[in-house]
Amino acid sequence: MSYTVGLDWGSKQHLVCVLNETGGVKKRFTVEHSREGLERLLRELRKIAPPQELPVAIERPSGVLVDTLLEAEHPVIPIHPNVVKASRSRYRANSSKSDPHDAYLLADLLRTDAHRFTPLSPLSDEMRAIRTLARARDEMVRQRVMLSNQLLAVLERAWPGGAAIFADLASPIALAFLERYPTSSSARTLGEKRLAAFLVKHHYSGRKSASELLARLKSAPHSTIGEHEEEATREIVLSLVCALNAVVGRLNPLTRALEHASASTAMGRLVMSFPRTGRLNAAQIVAELGDDPNRFTSRDHLASEAGVAPVTHASGKSRGVTSRYACNKRLKRALTTWANNSRHADPWAARIYQHARARGCRHPHATRILAKAWTRILHACWRNGTPYDPTITNHQPTMG
Repeated sequence: MSYTVGLDWGSKQHLVCVLNETGGVKKRFTVEHSREGLERLLRELRKIAPPQELPVAIERPSGVLVDTLLEAEHPVIPIHPNVVKASRSRYRANSSKSDPHDAYLLADLLRTDAHRFTPLSPLSDEMRAIRTLARARDEMVRQRVMLSNQLLAVLERAWPGGAAIFADLASPIALAFLERYPTSSSARTLGEKRLAAFLVKHHYSGRKSASELLARLKSAPHSTIGEHEEEATREIVLSLVCALNAVVGRLNPLTRALEHASASTAMGRLVMSFPRTGRLNAAQIVAELGDDPNRFTSRDHLASEAGVAPVTHASGKSRGVTSRYACNKRLKRALTTWANNSRHADPWAARIYQHARARGCRHPHATRILAKAWTRILHACWRNGTPYDPTITNHQPTMG
């Protein structure tokens, strides 16, 4: 008898439901999200069937829980939360959510519709490292943007000149300036010679002279905050500058580590053979694709996963085509960034983009069309294990 497992994961505990081939409940149990809990999960499942014969359906495709199941050789099948949400009405008229019912629903979906879902392929240790670095870098960039916006909001209220003097508030020179002059009062005696000496000390490489930067500073609106508020603002500015220095200081080493890790793999070198992928952009693509070409059953599967294939809604005489939102957004961002860059260097890519624009497509739509065309070639090169050959695409007809 065959069995399927549905696992509704949580931050502290996981609910498990095992069904037999007729849909009857074989076993229900709950395990804690701890070392002992995960060991118990594997023990309970082994009592029912060998790991290779016991597929597990889960909404979350990554994490310690998924890694534990894959290491134990359980087939792990991720089912998108939107599919689970849409399927609740099959079992209940009110479509209400409960964790035990979701565990049962996942197991039953796997029992009846297993052919619709693709099992996870375990990532190699190299790919795990690249994905970890890429996602950590994305989070660090998000933190930099958030802290920069906080700092900008404070300066616009208390000292507009501090925000206006340098173009990039998160640059090392701007942070050094704000650390030395956190308020307008601290910069009251700042003159051209002193500013020039400051720029030399901090190896300023911009194209603006000290006189131009000082003019920016003095032309900014003057704040009228009081003495006590200015002192409070000074503490806030110094705290935000300290936090930004920590983030910015580690961002470049993290980026270099990511680029090196990607470039040292066969998949990284294959992606970098395409025009204008760039080391960082290629690493972001590799992090989301992995190194197993069998993960995607076809080029259309890859395009759909990446969100560059449109979604068609058709009912009766009504028909509409929209952008795909349920997708791997990190992969979509990486592929569309590459596609947009490639049109400036590759004639074939430029023709596809211009053809789409000529049909009335806006820039984001035309970029997605080009990204979809690139995924077709990327998928073929990936499966064949061969680098990109520009002589092939440059003789192909324009693709829509």
